Amino acid sequence: MSYLTAAGMTGGYGSVDILHDCNISVERGEIAVIVGPNGAGKSTAMKAVFGMLNIHTGSVVLDGEDITALSPQDRVAKGMAFVPQNNNVFPSMSVEQNLEMGAFLRRDDINSTMEEVFSLFPILKEKRKQNAGELSGGQRQQVAVGRALMTKPKLLMLDEPTAGVSPIVMDELFDLIIDIARTGLSILMVEQNARQALNIADKGYVLVQGRNRFTDTGQALMNDPEVRKSFLGG
Repeated sequence: MSYLTAAGMTGGYGSVDILHDCNISVERGEIAVIVGPNGAGKSTAMKAVFGMLNIHTGSVVLDGEDITALSPQDRVAKGMAFVPQNNNVFPSMSVEQNLEMGAFLRRDDINSTMEEVFSLFPILKEKRKQNAGELSGGQRQQVAVGRALMTKPKLLMLDEPTAGVSPIVMDELFDLIIDIARTGLSILMVEQNARQALNIADKGYVLVQGRNRFTDTGQALMNDPEVRKSFLGG
């Protein structure tokens, strides 16, 4: 059984269904990416997995436990961490305070986890006393991911982690995502930069109008002529 299995998800906002029988799964230590055109339901699928919107059909199972009815906070306690695309740092708080906020559910010593975050993101250690709002876009994204890692998650979910950053920073962030996955963490990512995301993905999902259109390894999707023509610019 996959570490995460979201099966047959149908739902959306209010009475409008955005997802239609959508299926997403992630193995342990795997990078799974969701790509597709604008309005395909990519971020909606991610929010459904995290419990931020109701699905009236389907289920979400994490590590063998059905968590479909749990709130997002309860899902965090079960091992999920979610990094939204926007408003994902506290700009008036220091880097260190942002990371401490990530450990709000923990009752144990968080110092070793903070050191692990600093070893992944050395620039954050250097700027630990600086307000997050003063950092560059790429550095703020590192703070957001670092704060999520402070929960000691088993599944890290990233919604458009490279949105609005330069190509160089985008490459750096993708390298960091690979490094995080190598620690054994499962990663589910929504990404607009489909080609780059599939290039690092163990598994890829192409959504169109809230439905699964293609599912395969990242490399197989990169090599699929129809996927290349329709979603990767040829």
